[in-house]
Amino acid sequence: MTGTNTGTNPHPSALQLIEAVVDPGSWRRWDEPVALTTDDPDYRADLERARERTGLDESVVTGEGRIEGRRVAVVACEFRFLAGSIGVASGERLVRAVERATAERLPLLAAPASGGTRMQEGTVAFLQMVKVAAAITDHKAAGLPYLVHLRHPTTGGVLASWGSLGHVTAAEPGALIGFMGPRVHEALYGEEFPAGVQVAENLMAHGLVDAVLPAERLSEVAARVLRVLCGDAAAVPRGDAPGAGSPGPAPGAAPGTASVGVGGGGTASGSGPGGAGAEVSIRRSRRAERPGLRDLLRAAAEDVSPLSGTGAGEHDPGLLLALARVGGTPCVVLGHDRAARHGGAAADGPGEGQPLGPAGLRTARRGMRIAAELGLPLLTVVDTAGAALNREAEEGGLAGEIARCLADMVALPAPTLCLLLGQGAGGAALALLPADRVLAARHAWLSPLPPEGASAILYRTTERAYEIADRQGVRSADLLAHGIVDRIVEEEAQDTAAEGPEHPEHPDAFLARLGATLGAELAALRAQDQAERLAARRARHRRIGLPG
Repeated sequence: MTGTNTGTNPHPSALQLIEAVVDPGSWRRWDEPVALTTDDPDYRADLERARERTGLDESVVTGEGRIEGRRVAVVACEFRFLAGSIGVASGERLVRAVERATAERLPLLAAPASGGTRMQEGTVAFLQMVKVAAAITDHKAAGLPYLVHLRHPTTGGVLASWGSLGHVTAAEPGALIGFMGPRVHEALYGEEFPAGVQVAENLMAHGLVDAVLPAERLSEVAARVLRVLCGDAAAVPRGDAPGAGSPGPAPGAAPGTASVGVGGGGTASGSGPGGAGAEVSIRRSRRAERPGLRDLLRAAAEDVSPLSGTGAGEHDPGLLLALARVGGTPCVVLGHDRAARHGGAAADGPGEGQPLGPAGLRTARRGMRIAAELGLPLLTVVDTAGAALNREAEEGGLAGEIARCLADMVALPAPTLCLLLGQGAGGAALALLPADRVLAARHAWLSPLPPEGASAILYRTTERAYEIADRQGVRSADLLAHGIVDRIVEEEAQDTAAEGPEHPEHPDAFLARLGATLGAELAALRAQDQAERLAARRARHRRIGLPG
């Protein structure tokens, strides 16, 4: 359900925006009246004119409404009121609204449009940004979603505080968004600010905002995002979740899956140590037509909301970050995007595909933080030919970012599930691996380097790559036997597996089964006691490689 349409007005007022976002008739103001207390006659006259022009008593409007029936707190700036600037009264109004939203455990939607600090009130107004940022921090620390919609224009201290703290951030099309407004820049430096930089679309391309949305789409997108961030779950998918804490095969496991305890040996149904060699899986994982993460989300997820980059000015096409419900379970999804380099067509061959750089790993860590702050399950998807090997990656701290991903994954309080979907080469794969449980597609694999690289190190030739891969135990069956993988999902249904690797079932059928399995696994992890789950995670990694 959506509220009043804003029509053709590209920059609606605060109240017009709110009416467009919330369900009709659901808006309730929280604002207490603000008295005029200034002794400065010029400033008092400015305030009186702003009140007459807008019908508001301050530059900020706060309250609550419903978005598709869900209670949501809303704070918005009115730019026509002294350029939406924040003084003591408006800062206090903001803080009280955020505190009330936290106390009533409401998600919060902020819609700033502001020039920043109110210059007429000076330094004390400037310091309002600190207490607003503190209130937002407390709100997020309480595990509550914070969404931001940056409107035209948003600059200065507002952007540098509550405008840049959202779990998810959108912006108005064409909006001017920047720390220093162009007029101030020109006055200070005697030249115009470069065109096209402080524009919503450019900031999205650089990983600073997640979406560019007109007001009439904000309700729809906010509702979709909140269905995930608030943890709304559909019914638990049927029959393939392991019981909480269960060390053995999943009760009622779906056809084409196998599971063993994290510390035990064993093989998956259909193929064991004597099955097809590593070459078969490696070649299949590199096929251009092999489904990747985007295909999985298309076939097996709902309420998918892609996020753009780190949120701090970096974007790496090799890493896809999204909010979604997978198999009915809300989660944060992050993984390698094998199709990114070639405009939607995955590369076919050793070492090809979109390499993952430091910015991609920092994007992954953003996803980890969102999962941790909101207590959402995290799904990582490994499908990479390797990390970026170039000067930019080294100077950008690639190795350090892999280390920090490992540290974050090991200690993350949220439930974590890793899927080995295809190639798993080197540190770029390892960075997303340390989860509570690890699943693998039958022809996924994991190795310290691409097999050609390992062969070059040992034999100064790439021609023994598959021999080395067999010896290294890179196949899903080997990983299962060593307790690195908990479960294998077959890529051919059991009743068609006899047709052989040249006649697999349609990818959508595999992806649908995979999605149901992932959803059930995520739901089961979410139901476990956190302390027990974290202890089990540490124990599984501690005993890798040890006998018994």
